[in-house]
Amino acid sequence: MRKVLSDLFHKQPDFEVTGTAMNGKDAIGKVKQLKPDLLTMDVNMPVMDGLNALAVIMEECPLPVVMLSSLTQEGTDATVRALSLGAVDFISKAGGSISRIDTIESEILQKCRNAAQAHVHKTLSMPGPVKGNFAESDTPVMKHVELTKWQGMKLGGTGGLPSTSPSAPANGIGSRRNNPLLQHRKVQITPTPQEPPVAGMGMGSGKLVAIGTSTGGPQALQNVITRLPGNLPCGVVVVQHMPAGFTKALADRLNSISQIAVKEAEDGEMIRAGHVYIAPGNFHLRVQAEGSIRHIKLSQEPPVGNHRPAVNVMYDSVAAIGRNLVAVIMTGMGSDGCEGMKKIKHSGGYSIAQDASTCVVYGMPKAVVDAGLADEVRPVQGIAQAIVEAVKR
Repeated sequence: MRKVLSDLFHKQPDFEVTGTAMNGKDAIGKVKQLKPDLLTMDVNMPVMDGLNALAVIMEECPLPVVMLSSLTQEGTDATVRALSLGAVDFISKAGGSISRIDTIESEILQKCRNAAQAHVHKTLSMPGPVKGNFAESDTPVMKHVELTKWQGMKLGGTGGLPSTSPSAPANGIGSRRNNPLLQHRKVQITPTPQEPPVAGMGMGSGKLVAIGTSTGGPQALQNVITRLPGNLPCGVVVVQHMPAGFTKALADRLNSISQIAVKEAEDGEMIRAGHVYIAPGNFHLRVQAEGSIRHIKLSQEPPVGNHRPAVNVMYDSVAAIGRNLVAVIMTGMGSDGCEGMKKIKHSGGYSIAQDASTCVVYGMPKAVVDAGLADEVRPVQGIAQAIVEAVKR
């Protein structure tokens, strides 16, 4: 694979291969020695794998990194983890075969050209959620979870819970981080079923947060969503440019490290307070009002601006919410979201843009800022606070 990729880059007039590495440990040394503009790295390597190497590189000598991964479940999870650690982009190896690398040659070159222009940063630390003053007390808030009703469940095996079927809800059991009661339990106890408040009573009332992002988005979302309080009194919908098969892994990872509940959106489901819904790869996400309740509508209509899901499609669908909408635009190449933000501002919605210094690619937020559509511009680590403040207004 190193030989195939080297030959591919050697043929291009705008690339120069400065070196290759046999494993993650070797890659760290080569990066420090050669100081390249771009690194491509496999997720699976001997001695030190790509994830461990990436963590060290992003801490000690950050640079644009494009990961190569397989389309297996393990490879998908590892890729999402790599993006959260700061990798700019990823390439799925076609069938895992070296002989088929030529089928994605143009994708490799385009993604690497784009990534080489990215502005990368050391991985930011993630403190606890911001204070929202939404609850009457500081009592720890349990995540609301939706579990299949099991008949005749017997404890035993791995923790006593049967495996979920593909159609079962994907939320899983979660709780506030560092909750000592659940930290030390081997068998998790299902909380008493309780319906959470509905996020909005129609398109004209009830708050909603809509977030759009692209290149660099997984890490940005991690910095924002992990800071949102679990008792946020509204729902959050997210469009992240990402192919099918990866958005569920992203949602599951964010759900495991956040106080607020995070899941991949499903067609027709109701938007609930304290929940984040991420558009599935290859599906547009719209928000529709049905009576007094908002639902998610997914479709595979043609891409908009070469994107499916597209931020503009989501923004268009929520613009009518008006002053009760908080729209956030974050790191990403191009200008997806700008046209939709115009409609949001025309309807009285509130907009927050990520600042240039913390964007991996200052494209989508720049388009919004340059058009005079941003009510405020914040670094990524301050966006959750800005959302909480806007929701409280």
